[in-house]
Amino acid sequence: MKSAHSYIQEHKERFLNELIELLKIPSISADSAYKNDVIKTAEVIKTSLLKAGCDTVEICETPGYPIVYGEKIIDKNLPTVLVYGHYDVQPPDPVELWDSPPFEPVIKKTELHPQGAIFARGSCDDKGQMYMHVKALEYMTNTGQLPCNVKFMIEGEEEVGSESLSWFVERNQDKLSNDVILISDTGMIANDIPSITTGLRGLSYVEVEVTGPNRDLHSGLYGGAVANPINILTKMIASLHDENNHITIPGFYDEVDELSKEERAKMAEAPFSKENYTKALAIEDVYGEAGYTTNERNSIRPTLDVNGIWGGYIGEGAKTVIASKAYAKISMRLVPNQDWKKITALFKSHFESIAPKGVKVVVKPHHGGQAYVTPIDSMGYQAAEKAYEATFGKTPIPQRSGGSIPIVSLFEKELKSKTILMGFGLDSDAIHSPNEHFGVWNYLKGIETIPQFYHYFTEIHSKQ
Repeated sequence: MKSAHSYIQEHKERFLNELIELLKIPSISADSAYKNDVIKTAEVIKTSLLKAGCDTVEICETPGYPIVYGEKIIDKNLPTVLVYGHYDVQPPDPVELWDSPPFEPVIKKTELHPQGAIFARGSCDDKGQMYMHVKALEYMTNTGQLPCNVKFMIEGEEEVGSESLSWFVERNQDKLSNDVILISDTGMIANDIPSITTGLRGLSYVEVEVTGPNRDLHSGLYGGAVANPINILTKMIASLHDENNHITIPGFYDEVDELSKEERAKMAEAPFSKENYTKALAIEDVYGEAGYTTNERNSIRPTLDVNGIWGGYIGEGAKTVIASKAYAKISMRLVPNQDWKKITALFKSHFESIAPKGVKVVVKPHHGGQAYVTPIDSMGYQAAEKAYEATFGKTPIPQRSGGSIPIVSLFEKELKSKTILMGFGLDSDAIHSPNEHFGVWNYLKGIETIPQFYHYFTEIHSKQ
């Protein structure tokens, strides 16, 4: 029986070329100008799933972008793995900071990826990691080693809140019934230190608008006499953190899940080099909430960050105006027990309350989701642990992530099943940033490891 490793080496160039072609399509869900490209990508995924061995694949229409659903049912008495991924990508801006065009994939060697990495928007988040599952299915079906049933649900709105996915899941619970959900939209500590993500932060995302005078004003004639919305907005934002970088919104921390000393000590066992961390980001020092380590700040603590701010004149040269309006986009990463809708309401109430009388404030909620923690004693986690041990030769470290995949908590609520997060990217892969990339070794290692998960999950499930 041909091993996954030998099958991958035999088809390596094709696997890479297929992914490169997929990455060339600018499936940017946030920008309606790319609507046709997003839909085209769904069609490509459908074709790929059929070629990989799915018996049926359909493009399911939703109120937004379509969901690609595929399945291969070999025996209804066997367990079913539901694979989730997304085919949409983040906008590439600022494009001028890319070393190569974001939708013209190139493979280049780096210090962390001596075998090369694929540089392109979506290479790691999430086209590359999603496509590992398609190729893993191909290997298992072509070699007769698929041990259980598999379903795929690949969406096109993850980067804009997955609103249509919620609609789809609620209406297709029988179609999506499963024994475990498998996702690769996270990362691991290092190529020689495998890890499994056991927790995700929730998210509340809002946009704020501050309006002052009814038109832009001459800053000489009106400066000092009329509230400047940009000045006011920056003061309001600055007030959202105190001197210890603690968030000042009343009630914000009321439901925060505080980890025990034992749990924090276990987290501290994960290797971390402050020197390497700051060097990789070209910063002099770390920054964050007092009393917590860097790894705790970016995983088990809630945060509030400005993601964009604008207003007034930003063109070339000078234009001396007091802008009529100023805007900002703000995201809050949340931890278990913090309800994103409640946090959004708390933010709105507080932000409106701190505005001076000279301006009007509007807070517009965008989207959000709940935090999620998966138990390490579940069948899925045990199978993932054995899978990594089989291909890496090491026991993976359980690790909480600072990122958010809002639909994971929805899956548990609607489908009553646990999610296993088997990511193969690295923190240095620049997801959501210029020069996003995904290691060739990581891509192929994922294809090799995923079939092991199917094997061990089926084995463990049969003993229950």
